[in-house]
Amino acid sequence: MKFEPELITQTIVKPSSPTPDHLRHFSLSFLDQLCPPVYYPLTFFYQAHLDTKSSNINTPEKLFNQLERSLADVLTHFYPLAGRLKDNLFIDCNDSGIPYVQARVKCYLSHFLEESKPSELNKLLPFELDGAHESLLGVQFNIFDCGGIGIGVCISHKIADASSFFTFVKTWAAATTSGSELPEKLHPEFVSPALFPSTNISGYNTRSSITNQKTVGKRFVFTKASIEALIDKHFKVNTEFDENNPNPSPVEAVSLFVWSRIVASTNPEVEPAGTGTRFYQLVHVVNFRSRMNPPLPERTFGNMQWVAATLVPAGEQLHSAVRKVRESINKIDNEYMKVFQEGDVFSAFKEENDKISKNGAAAAAVRFTFAGFCEFGMYEVDFGWGRPVWVGLPSVITFNNQISFCDTASGEGIEVKVQLKEEDMAKFQEDKELLEFVINPTFVVNNIELCP
Repeated sequence: MKFEPELITQTIVKPSSPTPDHLRHFSLSFLDQLCPPVYYPLTFFYQAHLDTKSSNINTPEKLFNQLERSLADVLTHFYPLAGRLKDNLFIDCNDSGIPYVQARVKCYLSHFLEESKPSELNKLLPFELDGAHESLLGVQFNIFDCGGIGIGVCISHKIADASSFFTFVKTWAAATTSGSELPEKLHPEFVSPALFPSTNISGYNTRSSITNQKTVGKRFVFTKASIEALIDKHFKVNTEFDENNPNPSPVEAVSLFVWSRIVASTNPEVEPAGTGTRFYQLVHVVNFRSRMNPPLPERTFGNMQWVAATLVPAGEQLHSAVRKVRESINKIDNEYMKVFQEGDVFSAFKEENDKISKNGAAAAAVRFTFAGFCEFGMYEVDFGWGRPVWVGLPSVITFNNQISFCDTASGEGIEVKVQLKEEDMAKFQEDKELLEFVINPTFVVNNIELCP
């Protein structure tokens, strides 16, 4: 079934109060400058809870207007999001505003969710995720025939990471429900430009991680029981784990298992037990706010993340790969990030890249990127209508070999979105070892949990 949202209205939302003159120029941080020009997207789905025929209660139109008012209020605190990026150096905080779209989806929410491919979720967003858009933020308010609602939000990666995304969305939800002045603890902190000042990065291609090949995204769901079975089968067959090196977490186990099945299904000629000659670079995105000394508040806005790259040979056993990944991630600490705070930050960045390029195995390695959303409480985004029944991750088709993971609605399972080339996905999704642990959730939206 094809779902084509029908545009109802489109407006530009500006901050409810003008940005003061002394805040009009917002410098990017060095970390912002390095980020590719794409958007972080998520769509939050809420169950039908209203009678759309009644004019005496909250109709979708009233909810749309309510969100518009609170969005304008929140933009006064997140003022860079209403501005315009200039030359990958700074944001002109000129209160130009952000697109706010209302659309009708002519089907029931339950029917949409039953066929909720990541590519279908993209239709519920206000614009494409890889494009030359002026706006740094966009919102689309989608109304389903049953009264269900889907709120599609995308924020530019040039100004925000995943933590910043949820800082904004949760603050917006709080402003919608409170209807009063936000408490200080919810205000964002814009300290990243001072910690990691912008610099001249001429010669660096910020689109280097973007592929021109056609990719496809697909979601795979692991229940609590299947994750436990997965760990028992693939990770507890060794003696490497102890008090100082505990068993894999659910996220560690699922992410590395998925990677191993992609490799096995698309490169069947690789021999087991590390005897192959091919190498893989496993790149994990690390939120380092809590790793700084002193720790930075989670409401610190901007790209406060770095990547931990782990070189793993083909056929590496999963328990050994977990250990190596942990070692790489643990290196991202206060002392590590100091290198990029002191002196010529771009030279430090180039020096790190040069080390990789001089390592022949690393330079030739096939790269996989892992991004996690499990730590951010995505099901806590309540606009006054209760928890989302599901939070969907749209498809960023410009990335290949990307593995993203987030909580299921119950909070006990893990949902994985895999982005691969079409021919690789065709093989991976039929992998028997993978299918032993994933399930096909049935979406129902009447007081029945949508995700296991």
